[in-house]
Amino acid sequence: MITVNYPEPAFRIKEENGKSFIFDAIRRQWLFLTEEEWVRQNFINYLVQVLKYPAAMIAVEKELYLGELKKRFDILVYDHNHKPWMLAECKAPEVKLDKPVLEQVLRYGISIPAKYLLITNGNTTFGWNKTGNNLEMIAGLPAWEAR
Repeated sequence: MITVNYPEPAFRIKEENGKSFIFDAIRRQWLFLTEEEWVRQNFINYLVQVLKYPAAMIAVEKELYLGELKKRFDILVYDHNHKPWMLAECKAPEVKLDKPVLEQVLRYGISIPAKYLLITNGNTTFGWNKTGNNLEMIAGLPAWEAR
């Protein structure tokens, strides 16, 4: 398991018609604030504020194709050469990070050959270094400068 010490949230949040929205600085748009979106925004904030990953190298909720199926990944971090480097799947806090969640990020990893695969529900985070067909569990998130 990876320990993630989230920074104090400083998000822009607004209320409209009894619904909460959060501003996504990466996508530059207001999004309906679900529990999963809260996890996604906090994890992005951690990557940018704490680990100093460049925001310009992060893509959020973009489409990918698995055969003929159209899906959306949660977070993709690119390396200095703009190649997929780290793929993260976010779930709401009450979602158990079990085998189906791991299988989901592994399926996405077929279309997006990232070196690192992560799953998080905001409370628990697991990560793997993918080399060929081998997965090695990692104890911490890689530093941006390490590549």
